[in-house]
Amino acid sequence: MKTILFLLFFSITSTFAQRGTSAIKIGHFSPSATDGGFIIGFEGGRAIDRNLNIGVSLDWFHKDFIDKKLVQNLDNIYGIGGGSINELRAQTNLHDLPLMLNLTANFPVAPYVNLFATGGVGAEVLLISYSNFQNPDQDEFKSAFDFNWSLGAGLAYMMGPRSDIFGELSYHYSQPGWQYEIYDPVINRNRTFERSFDMSGMMFRIGIRFYY
Repeated sequence: MKTILFLLFFSITSTFAQRGTSAIKIGHFSPSATDGGFIIGFEGGRAIDRNLNIGVSLDWFHKDFIDKKLVQNLDNIYGIGGGSINELRAQTNLHDLPLMLNLTANFPVAPYVNLFATGGVGAEVLLISYSNFQNPDQDEFKSAFDFNWSLGAGLAYMMGPRSDIFGELSYHYSQPGWQYEIYDPVINRNRTFERSFDMSGMMFRIGIRFYY
């Protein structure tokens, strides 16, 4: 993970040292870990040639939800009778920050219209606030990291020599998580679980890109 972050940092400094393009994207992200919702992001990069761009992107996705997978684990240990308190324990506030190095190829299909394919790799950063197991009224904070990748395609319309608007459909993959322990009264000792967040899913976004 440290190697990935170093390569991303090197790519960011190299990319922005030779500015060429910048884009703002908004849309809808539907990860497996939670319900879908709004996502916003920024991408900066430069054109390698007329139809090939390299860039670095950072997105932000936020969700406040009940982690059903954690509820199921707690119900299996403490019984369904504690369902309501287990749901309170599983209340989760999540901020997802994918940082990626992207490569985009453009294919002109008509005057002012390009079809493009894009792919990226990078690091997924999760910032999570969740209820304390012993005292659900208190919150705890945790960060989690993982490798990520994405593949997508879209259509862009050139509004002028220095800007275009575009729509993009992509698939994003990442599963950050960490291990935690819960006391099991049946065996009279702690049991180790892995709390993972499957942030894989489809993403649809529209945006505007500037060239300079």
